[in-house]
Amino acid sequence: MSKPLRQRAILELLERGPIPSQEDMQRILNRRGFDVGQATLSRDIRDLGLVKTSEGYTVAQGDNSSDAALPPVSRLVREFVLSTKPAQNLLVIKTSVGSAQPVAAALDGEDWDEVIGTVAGDDTILMVCPDKKAAKRLESRIQGMLA
Repeated sequence: MSKPLRQRAILELLERGPIPSQEDMQRILNRRGFDVGQATLSRDIRDLGLVKTSEGYTVAQGDNSSDAALPPVSRLVREFVLSTKPAQNLLVIKTSVGSAQPVAAALDGEDWDEVIGTVAGDDTILMVCPDKKAAKRLESRIQGMLA
């Protein structure tokens, strides 16, 4: 199963409460059909910004707890963006299935001047720019992350 699905499953598990150990988390994920090793699980924990408390692993609390769950935008773009295509003042971004929303959230979090608004579906992101030039600049910026 894919990394985004596995990480989404981890976050869903943690919505029910802390998980005492990595071994417990690994066992639960294995029962749900995710064949995950300890090293992969450790990377997921780091990528998701999880913290270990006296009760176990949980999502970091604070003002930016939802932001902490997202990996850096450049990493999300490299891993999930398949193509970009400008259309007038719009930029259409194709992603792997199920990845458009986290990528769009990360792109929105950058607060770039070229972007007026963003809409995400399952595998497509539509970014609205003020004009054609801004759409081309935005495409160049995202293409730079893909290189």
